Amino acid sequence: MRSERIVDVGQGITSALARVPAQAGPDRTPVGAVVPPAFAGRLRALTGRVTAEAMREIRRSVPAYRQPLEGRFGDVFTARVELAVRQAFEHLIDPTAPDARWRAEFHRAGRVEFQEGRTSDALQTAVRIGTRVAWRLLSVEGQHAGVPADTLFGIADALFVYVDELSAIAIEGYTDAQGEASGARERRRRQLLDLLLGSPAAAPSTVASFAATADWVVPDRVAVLALDRRAVPAVEGAPFGPESLLDLESDVPCVLLPDPDEATLAEVSRWLGGATPATRGVGALGPSVPAAEAGRSLAVARRVLELSGRGLLRGATPLVRSGEHFTELALTADEFLVDHIATTALAPFDALTERQRERLETTLLAWLDTRGGVAEIAARLDVHPQTVRYRMHQVEALLGDRLTDPDARFTIEIALRSRRMREPSDKA
Repeated sequence: MRSERIVDVGQGITSALARVPAQAGPDRTPVGAVVPPAFAGRLRALTGRVTAEAMREIRRSVPAYRQPLEGRFGDVFTARVELAVRQAFEHLIDPTAPDARWRAEFHRAGRVEFQEGRTSDALQTAVRIGTRVAWRLLSVEGQHAGVPADTLFGIADALFVYVDELSAIAIEGYTDAQGEASGARERRRRQLLDLLLGSPAAAPSTVASFAATADWVVPDRVAVLALDRRAVPAVEGAPFGPESLLDLESDVPCVLLPDPDEATLAEVSRWLGGATPATRGVGALGPSVPAAEAGRSLAVARRVLELSGRGLLRGATPLVRSGEHFTELALTADEFLVDHIATTALAPFDALTERQRERLETTLLAWLDTRGGVAEIAARLDVHPQTVRYRMHQVEALLGDRLTDPDARFTIEIALRSRRMREPSDKA
């Protein structure tokens, strides 16, 4: 009867404690139960059997550990399980013994679990299974040794509390390693972004090496998004996955995108559109280029962002695409030179009043755009065709045969377009 009651007690404790969620141990003090001296030797002798049974149960129940016990995995797995069992039993025998070294070992074991690519859930499940196995075999051995039921209750409590503490230490080691890896990965990705955007361009082999350490696949083509640092939306809503490289904290924030498609750009535009109520763009997209030329895409994007900020790009949206403004980019690539071209090419108009000059320049540019169609020019300017003829006679009188010289016409058009681009947006 006594043996049957102890078996029932042991099973009850196992069942009840198995349903109790694991808790960290700093705020719980194990009861002062000490394994009877006569049972200590039998408990230590049980270490090998518990280790072997726990390993079988863990490998059967947790897929992450279900692999051949060979090589490094086999050595590490066996050593960690044996360490856990031996230290738990030593603690049951003498709860007052120093265990700083053991705790350091469990912290390191948690780090190893992360480095081996297993999840924290797998680690915690393995600990719970191993603890249940240890208690099951310990309770049976205790019954055979005639250990009183009250003592077994105390041993059970001490076992589960102490294992919870060691489990918490292992999880702390796991999360420490995880945090360090995440921080290191982000640092490497930032370094990779700096490398890709630097000048001169880095060697492909150098980029490939950095990309491998940053867990990033080098795409064939990329486009760089330059952001206005005064209006960068919250990063939490950013539509960028791990394939993108981000720098949203510096004075010149940007994002490197692997050759974005229209769907991606629509998401980026929505993200940017929520950053400010102003109609002026807060982000500019550089042209799609080979990855080795990412720095050039960024340079163009920043120039577009600057022109947008100056109000020189008409119809700007939250996301300004450089491909829609190549003409403006060319006309402003060297503003000093273009200003001199305009001053020279349009010098014959200097004697006119501002209003006369504006009318003739607008008509001349429309003439250049339409290749001389009077009706089309009149419709574009909303004037009578005779007005167009009259104005063009004035233009011809001022410019002479330059209107028949292709090179001169091209120079005049550059001058007119650069001036029109800098006009206030409410002018015709």
